[in-house]
Amino acid sequence: MHIVHLLPELNQGGVETIVLSLNRELVGRGHQSTVISNGGTLTEQIVKDGGRHITLNICSKNPLTVPARVHRLKTALSKLQPDLLHAHSRVPAWLAWLANQRLKCPWVTTVHGFNSVGKYSEIMTKGDRVICVSHPVKEYIQQNYLLDESKVSVIHCGITLERFDPENLNQQKIDALKLEFNLQGKRVVTSIGRITELKDYETFIRAVAVAVKSNPEIRGLIVGNVRADKRDYYTRLQRLVSELKMEEYIHFITHCTSMPELYALSDIVVSCSKKPESFGLTLIEALAMNTPVIATRHGGPLDIIHEGGNGRFFEIGDVQELADLIVAPGIPKPNFRADIARRFSLEKMTDSSLSVYQEAIDHD
Repeated sequence: MHIVHLLPELNQGGVETIVLSLNRELVGRGHQSTVISNGGTLTEQIVKDGGRHITLNICSKNPLTVPARVHRLKTALSKLQPDLLHAHSRVPAWLAWLANQRLKCPWVTTVHGFNSVGKYSEIMTKGDRVICVSHPVKEYIQQNYLLDESKVSVIHCGITLERFDPENLNQQKIDALKLEFNLQGKRVVTSIGRITELKDYETFIRAVAVAVKSNPEIRGLIVGNVRADKRDYYTRLQRLVSELKMEEYIHFITHCTSMPELYALSDIVVSCSKKPESFGLTLIEALAMNTPVIATRHGGPLDIIHEGGNGRFFEIGDVQELADLIVAPGIPKPNFRADIARRFSLEKMTDSSLSVYQEAIDHD
């Protein structure tokens, strides 16, 4: 089977993580994988993993260039002769839909988030089969669009269990992180994700500040890349830490190459997102390392967390509730990893994706 994946760019992000994983797993199973995007830092990895990458501008939202870009995409697809197209975002989906009018290639779309409701977003429901990355996302599109439920599937993102394995840790990296941020013997509470207002790091900072009053051994880590357009927000967060006199207790890590070790040294991983997360990749990575999690009570985490089992929920923006959960005795650590391996493995994600691909081909 030859699958062509279409997404805007190949830089860091949840969509890119899924495409990268599918490309590698599909090639490993003997299928042919081609990725079409506007390029990015992960392009080389696609090729390294055995796939093919074609650089086309399927990223721009400029309507004036649509006819030319559709023509170039149609030309590329005519040469590739794929068995199936898989669109992972709205602009690529629109371009693929237009380019595919005469080619009539079976196609699948994946709804990766809670996009604004309207004609522009509706294209993500037009695939021969529609994949949603969580049950809340599925419920969202079914509430807002007329859709045949039989063609909709939920396929959770799978993770590389070999990478996130408590048995394969680099103790030197753990020791280095503890030394750099003075974490020896501390209760470490970590929040991970790009630095953006939607992640509501203000609530995290304020909750840690409240929690420290009850337990001075608590330390908070905020881990995430800072894009150029988010520098002002990052500065505001640093200023808030300073205003609360939390410089000793809350640290920013804007680049980390030791994520498994970071999860392992954390006592809790927290997600404070204001907007519902489509899934919650950092939560399953943490749980694979047997680290319990706390998240706002909406979106993708509802598919991941068993209340009081592997984690806990709190209400959006509730500083005191989050602080209380941070201070509370930790959840006993049974083997969270076994549950993650059963529900969120790459093997399961790939099996499910191939099944949907075959349904789309057979439907055609």
